Amino acid sequence: MSGLRLFLSAILIVVVSATASAYSIQHGDQLTISLPGEASLNRTFQVDRQGQIQLPEIGPVKVAGQTEVSVTTFIRDKLGSVIRDLDHLSVYVSKRQLLISIQGYVNTPGEYTLPASASVQAAIVAAGGMRPGAQLNVMQLKRAGHTRTFNYKAFLDSGDQSLLPVLQSLDVIFVPASPMIGNIEQDFDPQNLADAGDAASDRGAVKVFGEVNHPGSFSHKDTANLVDLLMRAGGVTRYAGVEQIRVISNNEPVIFNLKQYLDTGQETLLPPIVPGATVFVPRQEEEVKRGANTIYIMGEVAKPGAYETKQGTSFMDILANAGGPTRFAESRQIRIITAKGDIKSFDLSGFTEGTSRRALPQVSPGDAIFIPEKTDMNEKSWLKVSPQRAVRIIGEVIRPGRIEWSSEMNLLDLLAHVGGPTSRADTARIEVMTPSAAGVNQTYTFNLDQFLKNSSRNSDLPPVRAGTTVRVHDLPQDPTDNKSQWVRQSSELSIYVFGQVGAPGRYRFTNRMHFLDILSAADGPTANADIHNIRITHRHGDTARVTKLNLALYFETGDENLLPKVTTGDAIYIPEKDRNWLEESKESTIRVLGAVNKPGRYRFNDNMTLLDLLAQAGGPSGNAYVEKITVVNLSCCRDQARTFDLTEFGRTGNFSLLPVIRAGDTVYIPDRSESTMEAFRRGMNDLFQFAATAALVGLL
Repeated sequence: MSGLRLFLSAILIVVVSATASAYSIQHGDQLTISLPGEASLNRTFQVDRQGQIQLPEIGPVKVAGQTEVSVTTFIRDKLGSVIRDLDHLSVYVSKRQLLISIQGYVNTPGEYTLPASASVQAAIVAAGGMRPGAQLNVMQLKRAGHTRTFNYKAFLDSGDQSLLPVLQSLDVIFVPASPMIGNIEQDFDPQNLADAGDAASDRGAVKVFGEVNHPGSFSHKDTANLVDLLMRAGGVTRYAGVEQIRVISNNEPVIFNLKQYLDTGQETLLPPIVPGATVFVPRQEEEVKRGANTIYIMGEVAKPGAYETKQGTSFMDILANAGGPTRFAESRQIRIITAKGDIKSFDLSGFTEGTSRRALPQVSPGDAIFIPEKTDMNEKSWLKVSPQRAVRIIGEVIRPGRIEWSSEMNLLDLLAHVGGPTSRADTARIEVMTPSAAGVNQTYTFNLDQFLKNSSRNSDLPPVRAGTTVRVHDLPQDPTDNKSQWVRQSSELSIYVFGQVGAPGRYRFTNRMHFLDILSAADGPTANADIHNIRITHRHGDTARVTKLNLALYFETGDENLLPKVTTGDAIYIPEKDRNWLEESKESTIRVLGAVNKPGRYRFNDNMTLLDLLAQAGGPSGNAYVEKITVVNLSCCRDQARTFDLTEFGRTGNFSLLPVIRAGDTVYIPDRSESTMEAFRRGMNDLFQFAATAALVGLL
């Protein structure tokens, strides 16, 4: 029995030795070298990231990936040059370890040496654990240039080790930061995170905001109702309007009365909560004060509001109860709006100064007293000046707006008051719309430049009174800007430039503009422009007329008389060099009609044949009757027609069958329905129908 134990022990030793000798040394492993008599070598060495160990006397030795036997032989050869007696040298792996790098949102990132059996959790513990704010569900393992994402949160929830990757030496574990912490380093409070919601940017989250203690986005749970959501948001505040809670589910808003639910306890009152729902708790507003004896006072008083009155309450009682007018009050323009809708004005300053003989206004329940703010000339608010005493000035002036008007002022005073026209103002065409006594508006066009140039009288200015509107148009800064604003331009002040120019369009000019100025504004003719045949349509006369310009001749001669006189409203057209067939006479083209893919008119020269024409027209269509192509020749005396069989030509290839074609001819390709066989088939069909009808009549 003892002999059997010795035999099994020997077998076990041999198996262990064989397994150890087959193990490849890894980065991070700890090697032990034993050599009696050499103190510097009798110790342990750790394999670094380069797979080396540093030995005295011989320096770095590459050992990663080798077995113990091969490393022993290699080190014996290296030490043989400095040490003679190496018979008792032994090298073996005393501890198998992993060299792991931990990066990202951990307390102490860096490189760590771990036991060979260490897991991802052990590596994170070695790095001091994760920092608050680490995102656990998208952690990364980087190995040999490849990145793998794993869910550490799922492992913490289930304890399933198979969810974590098995570590190898030189692995890199990266822990990302949660997007909820923002883009700056900050203190991370998990309690505040929970208070702010737990759904991050999940589109299916339920949003709760308004008068709750901790608004945020919360993950949807099928078993949770609206009350559960409000509790997760910390409950409602003391200012919450619990009777008007708004819930939006599936794009349908619902008003929920929390007070009614708490009073009755009926579950049916709870609205359904679906993923992506929105819950808003509004702020409770104070009840509007109203009653049969209420008078309202608004505007520039110390305490505006609604006040209960008694029999005999006067205007001064109400004003004093509201704290009186403030220092900003326009006490000359106080208005009383009666319950019937009538409006009465009252001058309080004049009454207190004794200049106004009007008595204090009588106020009744339901009336409203409005005390406006003083008018500030630097303030543009239209509320400060009533329409009955204001004019409007808009457009290109320094300070456009509504201005208080006085009968002593004229248009020049008004322009000076608003700072005058801007540098882009079209001062030659100022529009003034003034209402008459009957309320009918009349529009005047005023040329300020001409007025100043001619030293005109003030009586020549257009009339301005309260209610007048003055509009100052703007001029473009450059022709491109001019073109972009053509919708705002008047047709009478525009010139149209079409065709082959760099920027065709509608441009605003004055009658002082030269033809070359207009052409330059449109960026000049393009490379494809036919400058020999420029056409100008003059539209300013009684009837339109068209002139032609050979601009090339002008550039050759420099004769200014060749350039036309162009005024606003005219149109300039520069055609393309290769003009289309519409501009050519019928005698210079050939018409291709019938069953072709692109019928139309085509240019023709003597080097072309009927085949070239058909190719230009896209070839015959699928229903073309190519056996009866008709060619009508235009001759001096009469038109001649002949037919051509394209199918016969395709079989024989005889070019002598091609008809002679000249410019002005017409080629017609009939449809298959026009063939004799098709006509015969239709006739037989009619005959059969007639016979069937006759038989039916005989049967009847």
